[in-house]
Amino acid sequence: MKIIKKILLSILFIFVLAIFINYPKLNIISGYAAKNTSSSFFLGDRAVEYTDSTDLNFSPINMASVKVNSKEKYTSASTLGLLTRRAFYREGLGSVLLPKGFEIERNHLVPNRSLYNDTLAFPYGKASQKKTFFRDVDYNKLTKALTSIFKEENKTRAVLVIYKNQIIAEQYAKGFTKESRILGWSMTKSILSTIFGIMQYQGKILVNDRVPISKWETDERKEITIHNLLQMNSGLEWDEDYNSISDVTRMLFLEADMTTAQQNKPLVGKPGLSWNYSSGVTNLLSGVLRKKLGSQQEYLDYWYRELIDKIGMNSMILETDLSGHYVASSYAWATPRDWAKLGLLYLHKGNWNGTQIFSPQWVDYVTEPTPTSSGTYGAHFWLNANGEMNDIPKNMFYANGYQGQSIYILPDQEMVVVRFGLKNYNRNLFLKEIIQSIQS
Repeated sequence: MKIIKKILLSILFIFVLAIFINYPKLNIISGYAAKNTSSSFFLGDRAVEYTDSTDLNFSPINMASVKVNSKEKYTSASTLGLLTRRAFYREGLGSVLLPKGFEIERNHLVPNRSLYNDTLAFPYGKASQKKTFFRDVDYNKLTKALTSIFKEENKTRAVLVIYKNQIIAEQYAKGFTKESRILGWSMTKSILSTIFGIMQYQGKILVNDRVPISKWETDERKEITIHNLLQMNSGLEWDEDYNSISDVTRMLFLEADMTTAQQNKPLVGKPGLSWNYSSGVTNLLSGVLRKKLGSQQEYLDYWYRELIDKIGMNSMILETDLSGHYVASSYAWATPRDWAKLGLLYLHKGNWNGTQIFSPQWVDYVTEPTPTSSGTYGAHFWLNANGEMNDIPKNMFYANGYQGQSIYILPDQEMVVVRFGLKNYNRNLFLKEIIQSIQS
């Protein structure tokens, strides 16, 4: 009997020790599940059961169990019954994860929106496009390309192909339509970059200026410029690892103000010569915009007034953190058609149906390869400058997000291609087959 007791006590001790060691991970697991489910339910209009069996169906996130309170508009997620996190939905601002020790504020400022409903055809309005047959498009090849990317193993949810401003192919997985909002993850970073381009065009900011952070003024970080941050080439320490307790997972799932995580980091490299991908940099820049725009209401309004609603991306919702900053690293939701409009804006060098939104030179700026990035990165846009996708033109550039969310801008082909899904895929083959369909 004593031996059995000792064995049971040993097992209990090991169990308690394992929980103690992995408790921070439980925090992240519950947080991810609560936040993702809340946004999917309230913004994406997807059932809890669907999100649980798809978006959350991977280890270790699938350890969490999730419940939604639709009346009070919050989601709770518990991991093994040991740790519970809540995410609250706020109209106009999306869902936010509640860190420990904080209360949700329901009386919050919201962005003012201009939801146009004009009679122009897509992309400039909501009316249907006239049926256009392009003689230089091999529609059979195009259909085969989409059939391939929608194979079950690719977990693709939506694909949209726009050629000379016309939709020539559009397909959705079961449960998704052209009206479905989908999370862009890090494609949101390219939205932030565009806001800086607009502000520079309007004379409100200069990207070569030093970053206005007071705590940096007395140390070597004072030399860092907005340009360095936009190129993710600041030299600041940052760990972008989503498979562990890292800088990025702590920021996204534990912080009330996500703009401070990166600014508290030391310099470990040389500004301009130390490329390091960092979601913390993007949220720091979101905070810089808040200071530059002067007030919380103007900060909330500006992104929609000067870009999102101005080009008719009316389905888009930018989610904020608990402090009211847009989480520009990760959290924008919109329909594939509205996401595609960002690509079209860049394809047309900032001109939207006759209105210049940002300088044509801004396209040159964001596609200039960042030093030490091996030609893969510009100013919050990904590049093919080094020919990594060897069958794709080197001047192709794209917004890119977790699990292969993508907006590809192909200037040579006058084309924008959008893809959403739950898994990375063979980008080169996918784009090659689409390009070949218009080069027959």
